[in-house]
Amino acid sequence: MTLEHFDMLIVGAGLSGIGAGFHLQKNCPGKSYVILEGRERSGGTWDLFRYPGIRSDSDMYTLGYSFKPWTEAKAIADGPSILNYVRETARENGIDRHIRFGHMVKSASWSSEDAAWTVEAERGPEKEKVRFTCNFLFMCSGYYDYDQGYTPEFQGVDRFRGRVVHPQKWPEELDYSGKRVVVIGSGATAVTLVPEMAKDASHVVMLQRSPTYVVSRPAEDGLANWLRSKLPPKLAYGITRWKNVLLGMAFFKYCRAKPEKAKQMILQGVREQLGSEFVKKHFTPAYNPWDQRLCLVPNGDLFDTIKEGRASVVTDHIDTFTEKGILLKSGKELEADVIVTATGLNLKVLGGLQLSVDGRQVDLSDTMSYKGMMYSDVPNLASAFGYTNASWTLKCDLTCEYVCRLINHMDATGTRQATPRLKDGTVEEEPWLDFTSGYVQRSLDKFPKQGSKKPWKLYQNYALDIMAMKFGKVDDGVMEFAKPSAPARGEPERLAS
Repeated sequence: MTLEHFDMLIVGAGLSGIGAGFHLQKNCPGKSYVILEGRERSGGTWDLFRYPGIRSDSDMYTLGYSFKPWTEAKAIADGPSILNYVRETARENGIDRHIRFGHMVKSASWSSEDAAWTVEAERGPEKEKVRFTCNFLFMCSGYYDYDQGYTPEFQGVDRFRGRVVHPQKWPEELDYSGKRVVVIGSGATAVTLVPEMAKDASHVVMLQRSPTYVVSRPAEDGLANWLRSKLPPKLAYGITRWKNVLLGMAFFKYCRAKPEKAKQMILQGVREQLGSEFVKKHFTPAYNPWDQRLCLVPNGDLFDTIKEGRASVVTDHIDTFTEKGILLKSGKELEADVIVTATGLNLKVLGGLQLSVDGRQVDLSDTMSYKGMMYSDVPNLASAFGYTNASWTLKCDLTCEYVCRLINHMDATGTRQATPRLKDGTVEEEPWLDFTSGYVQRSLDKFPKQGSKKPWKLYQNYALDIMAMKFGKVDDGVMEFAKPSAPARGEPERLAS
């Protein structure tokens, strides 16, 4: 079997993978790379999810790339617009020519002697085994299971005569016009689905076990649109991006410092729309703001739909599914023709990649995360993972820039292996994420740990990360550099540019 060799192998052709290709081309122009994508299309999340109303829950001035201005009027953008933005970025920069579709990466083994990864993938529907080697492996495969979402074990689900669907596997042919719909859940997907489905359904019920914080925001950023009419696109985009970053950081800090005041401020916004009694029953969570991610509703569309009577909210527990719908613990039965289980995602560490270093299997739950992107004792491997309290791409852009700095440092020093080593005995283990959301808690034991101090600590703070990743030392005493004895591989095969 002929092995193709690349300087960098990127896994995933979604928002992060396309960004990684751009940063590598810009900052390490002499390096060859390939992007392996398991599916047959690029776009990742924004191509996979097809449910009605799919949109971002972050503004596009921070979810967009640092290098490509978002120029559409809507700041809270729909899925197809975001998908077009990602693919346009790939086309404009020739990144699309580096993508190999239908390549599902399964395993990677590191050899310190060769300073190289051997990556094995399954190609096409026949799952033909193919192999590649690379000097650096960059995982941009997201954090959840692309094969299936999370659905709890509901008693009696087989008795229901209607249709049950999960948003992650939305059937194209599903017609819910004039039908009764129950959406189970109260997270970002549920609050997106309810107002959108209510446009055609006879009525939509959002059935929640417990309330979530919901915040209304304008779909368009008036200042951003004004700036774009007066200034060059990149300058206008940069100002808006920093404005939104700083506002987001300030609000998160306020929520953590004064949770009760933040709670009342959020709830007051909903009270003005729906009234005190309704908010007390259906929109007052038991936890503090930002213990879980806030839900965003553009222009208050969810509240308007409820006020107009096209949707309603029920806060209760499910006893069992019935032939006609759902029987609740309170004894009430919700009749439905379609039930949507917007019950969340299954998290998956590095897309389920099987890792080994010098013949030793690596269990990532035994490692510690370095700067939120690399792993203790695992050489030349990084992963793109965004913020939980801000836009995904803010952290991914910084990660890409840091990886390029690391590669250029190795070139400049004649080293070929970079490994984070935990040598400080005073660093204590902490959970990877300080988040109470169910989808995080269900999978936290499978993820790496974080440490009690830098560079092992995840601060979830863009300003601190800029200082650490753009301006901090690469050779920081924690990152160990080495030059294996075996000679470097010959001229790698390069893709047309």
